[in-house]
Amino acid sequence: MFQVQLGTLNGTGVIRPGSGTITPPGLLQVLRSILEKEGPRSLFRGLGPNLVGVAPSRAIYFAAYKKSKETFNGVFVPNSGAVHMSSAGFAAFVTNSLMNPVWMVKTRMQLEKKARGEKKTNALQCARYVYKTEGMRGFYRGLTASYAGISETMICFLIYETLKKRLNEARFTSPNSETDKGASDFLGLMMAAAFAKGCASCIAYPHEVIRTRLREEGSKYQYFFQTARLVAVEEGYAAFYRGLIPQLIRQIPNTAIVLSTYELIIHLMGDSSQ
Repeated sequence: MFQVQLGTLNGTGVIRPGSGTITPPGLLQVLRSILEKEGPRSLFRGLGPNLVGVAPSRAIYFAAYKKSKETFNGVFVPNSGAVHMSSAGFAAFVTNSLMNPVWMVKTRMQLEKKARGEKKTNALQCARYVYKTEGMRGFYRGLTASYAGISETMICFLIYETLKKRLNEARFTSPNSETDKGASDFLGLMMAAAFAKGCASCIAYPHEVIRTRLREEGSKYQYFFQTARLVAVEEGYAAFYRGLIPQLIRQIPNTAIVLSTYELIIHLMGDSSQ
């Protein structure tokens, strides 16, 4: 919620005393503003579509990643960086294409107070409104920015798979017992995933700001490059990283848990090739 709100400030902010310059409000200021104007419940706006979308999106992603990895292992050097990046990119493309309508509705729900100032709607009402006002095309607003964000996934998995390989190599030289190794392996994978996601998010974050702007209702933002140009000209390049801290707070633990759990399930299923 904070990341979406911060990403749509459009240059508004707080006047700095003595200088007259405008600085964007920080995380705590946005939190205070949301609580004062909309109440605590607004912090969970868009949770419904998020819960509906998380499970299928993860299932689609990891299924596509696993199958494409098997294919790309026959094209490139097996388990090389090219395989990891290509597999991650393909999986992200498939997932974004199928799940964009869900994330579009989630973002609209989080921004509807700003856009229309009306009574809050549920996910179904929001979806109906989007269809009524914009048609099916409206559900795919921001998809080009999501495709640009595939680079984040590719970077993340390249770093993660490289670190995982190093952890596996270190495992065979460790004198610890199998129980100790198992615990340290899981913790190591979590740390590797957290580091990989943090690096990838910092590098590729601007696409998140552009995507959120594109999904705003009734905004002047129409296309990916047009939005990028407007943000750069009107707000400066620092605006592309507005909302990064909430994004890191949300995504790093999430990715660490998801990837380490995925690896654990693969291990329990006896598939050591992943």
